[in-house]
Amino acid sequence: MRPGKLPDALPEGVFTLADHEHRARERTSDAVWAYFNGGAADEITLNANARAWQGLELLPRVMRPLAGGHTRIELLGRTLAHPVLVAPMAHQSLAHPLGELATALAAAALGAGLVLSTQASTRLEHVARAYLPDPGRGPLWFQLYLQPDRGFTKELVQRAESAGFEALVLTVDAPVSGVRDQELRAGFQLPPHVSAVNLQGMPPPPASAATPGRSALFDGLLTHAPTWEDVAWLRSITRLPVLLKGVVHPDDARQALDCGAAGLIVSNHGGRTLDTMPATAAMLPRVLQAVAGDAPVLVDGGIRRGTDVLKAMALGASAVLVGRPVLHGLANAGATGVAHVLRLLRDELEIAMALTGCRTLADAPGVLWPSGQIR
Repeated sequence: MRPGKLPDALPEGVFTLADHEHRARERTSDAVWAYFNGGAADEITLNANARAWQGLELLPRVMRPLAGGHTRIELLGRTLAHPVLVAPMAHQSLAHPLGELATALAAAALGAGLVLSTQASTRLEHVARAYLPDPGRGPLWFQLYLQPDRGFTKELVQRAESAGFEALVLTVDAPVSGVRDQELRAGFQLPPHVSAVNLQGMPPPPASAATPGRSALFDGLLTHAPTWEDVAWLRSITRLPVLLKGVVHPDDARQALDCGAAGLIVSNHGGRTLDTMPATAAMLPRVLQAVAGDAPVLVDGGIRRGTDVLKAMALGASAVLVGRPVLHGLANAGATGVAHVLRLLRDELEIAMALTGCRTLADAPGVLWPSGQIR
């Protein structure tokens, strides 16, 4: 809630995640909406993510015993109330004055895991203090972009450890930003009061001289892009498990495990980096086959219904992450809106489980028709 005011109330007529999106659009400027909801280039991948989950069909079983059922899962040695985590998203203060603090309070209250972005608009220590005291909370993870200055990256990791974060999520699919036409057309710029506060004090990368015939990208920015050797270095400086986010190729999945990754997140960055990538629902089975059960595999991108969560679990995902719907709820009603989004997903998941004959999520692999193929 905003300091000195009553808690935010849900707008009237909001009953689904689609309702949240519609109302959030009404409350959000064109520029901020382009930043939150836009995708790369022609937004083919952005739109494919949701369509892929919709294209999977559920085949219910009937007359099965359902009493005592639950949505609990095991993930990295912890029992979670349900398989929904909040994905890392930058600059949440654009959606609501309390930004990541409101999201953290709601996620903790609803038992949802929380992955905090490196580019959060709230200090990571403040988010941890808001999230960790709730006894029913899920896991608290810190999403990391490796910075060109290793010393600064190490300090950032140490801050996350000291604050109580329980894992690091290294994003590996965005050495550069995608071509985001919506943002360009809308003229998006961060307002003065919003910034990536956890990166304050970071030394600037070494300047690259502009030389005729040389690429400003390949001979400049990308000289500092992380490699597999950096994953090994990161593991050497932290006691926390390291998950890699943005793995979609089976060969990369195997190499990630060889580098000691504790888990993978199948993600195409919400369709915000490389357009025309496959939907995450299409790539999840291939990554799972490559991993062969040796590490948990999570997935994000286009999850909009409890049935989508059930389909992801049926394909073999360990859990799912949800991004934009959380921002929509945050824009609509702060922590109350985020809590409503997470509650809707869990309620819809339980209903979908009951209607497909799943007493627990261990029963989920049998509910897809005909074989989990996307039409």
